[in-house]
Amino acid sequence: MPGTVGDDHKVPNRHEDATFGSRLLSSARFWKAIVAIVVVIIVLGGSIRGFVIQRFTIPSASMEPTLNVDDSITVWRPDALRGDLQRGDIVVFDGRGSFVDDALPTPLQKIGSWVGLGPRDVYYVKRVIAVGGDSLECCDAKGRLLLNGKPLTEDYAPAPASSVEFSIEVPEGTMWVMGDNRNDSADSRSLLGRPGGGFIPTDRIIGPVIGHGSSID
Repeated sequence: MPGTVGDDHKVPNRHEDATFGSRLLSSARFWKAIVAIVVVIIVLGGSIRGFVIQRFTIPSASMEPTLNVDDSITVWRPDALRGDLQRGDIVVFDGRGSFVDDALPTPLQKIGSWVGLGPRDVYYVKRVIAVGGDSLECCDAKGRLLLNGKPLTEDYAPAPASSVEFSIEVPEGTMWVMGDNRNDSADSRSLLGRPGGGFIPTDRIIGPVIGHGSSID
């Protein structure tokens, strides 16, 4: 006598499966979960941009030959957040209130700049030449900058180091920045005699450049 096939061998009811899928897609709980996942992704992405790395594109020739027009650069936020910035670093900073004749960025605008929101044409990339407490002078008989009275070796820059003569003391909490392409760079020298004197507050620094193109140094 043939045996009886148990219920666990029944062919699945495709109509029931389809109904379950429809219920799932229309479930408020399902869509809340999707929204929560999207929010988490956005928050994580913003956190990475705000506190780890950001990407920028070079718009001008002011940093040639080190960085060329349309080069992509990677900026490392943690060093700026810790205040760990050194002479010789190439940095991206928010130029509002200095290089850009706009009002100083509000706290909300600063946060926006950290996570890549807001206008992009307010950012500049330059090299840190002197930091708070330094003296800087142009130039000695060989056309070199004098940093704290000593000639500064700049293999990346032309000679003479500047066609504009100056002698400055860098206030604490600020930096003096210059482009490597000294003859085609609007930098701290361009702001001499203006409010702020060309000194860039360190809290406007987005971060140092740690790589360009597909590389990270």
